[in-house]
Amino acid sequence: MDERPSPPPPTPAGPAPRRRGRRRLPPAEWADWSDERLLDLRLSDLDLRIEDSGLQPLIDQVGGELLEKGLRFHPHFWLSDEWFCPDGVPGVAIPFYLAHPRLSRLEQSQMLEVEGGTPEWCLRILRHEIGHAVENAYRLRKLRRRQELFGLSSQKYPVHYTPKPYSKSYVLHLDSWYAQAHPDEDFAETFAVLLTPGSDWARRYQGWKAMQKLEFVDALIKSLAGQPPLVTTRERVEPLSSLRKTLREHYERLRGRYGVDEPDIFYRDLKRLFSNAPEHAGNPPAARFLVKLRKEARRLVGRWTHERQYTIDQVLGDMVERCRELNLRLRGPEDDAKREFLILLTVQTMNYLHSGRHRLAL
Repeated sequence: MDERPSPPPPTPAGPAPRRRGRRRLPPAEWADWSDERLLDLRLSDLDLRIEDSGLQPLIDQVGGELLEKGLRFHPHFWLSDEWFCPDGVPGVAIPFYLAHPRLSRLEQSQMLEVEGGTPEWCLRILRHEIGHAVENAYRLRKLRRRQELFGLSSQKYPVHYTPKPYSKSYVLHLDSWYAQAHPDEDFAETFAVLLTPGSDWARRYQGWKAMQKLEFVDALIKSLAGQPPLVTTRERVEPLSSLRKTLREHYERLRGRYGVDEPDIFYRDLKRLFSNAPEHAGNPPAARFLVKLRKEARRLVGRWTHERQYTIDQVLGDMVERCRELNLRLRGPEDDAKREFLILLTVQTMNYLHSGRHRLAL
């Protein structure tokens, strides 16, 4: 999302005028560049097309899923700086880095993961965003029952939200309990579950309060079968060609969004796990141990907690520095320390999520 997934609807804007003499560069010109050189390119300099990428077969697949539901709706797609569906537009913006493998590698190096970077992950996000596009195409937010079950779209869109991981009032489709972020996200997630082939939602959500929403949206989809959309604009909001910021500026803003506000919650347990007592002075330094474990810990804890790997990596980096400052060392065998540290990091991350001190950025 999210993360990752639909941010607050951006302000519509047409393509920005291009500077005289400035041309867009095809992949053949920058695919072999270093990260440092790439970061100085503006997003509008990238000459990319969905049709030439691995995105097109996935878009075709979800288009087929819409047809299977009987929906005469064909959303349009364009490249931008992130995933979103603009308010009132029956289309979907897709992040530029998914249009070329070199840009996906840059995304990985800058953010430590590629949102939508596998076919399965990309399809999940596409189904979610199409849920927004369907609402726009058929003006579904005005339906009274939709408002009763999901809430009002006019509710202020949060910059952050605090999820309740064990709530059964919401479906689980994207990571980070994304349906809980806003009524529009709740609807899009519910739609995505129904669009996913073989989701077996009736069995999976049996006894959940979310079943009311699923049954409503299922009936709604059936009622729309064969009907042309009410909104047919092909407007593209913030297309890649209009974005004048450099890739460096883009990633600096992203890292600011997903940084860590209060890493100190982890520090109080470091001295319980590690030691600076004289009897352990000959043992391996804890900082070196954490550096070696960092990539694996980031991946595992991210999978278990649904937290972004970039955020976890910032916490781990702070822990490494604190271990150095305190001259902490392992108390015993590395295997024991690894097991205990992964448990510690996972539990503390979940406590942080549940406490309300942590809010997931949209």
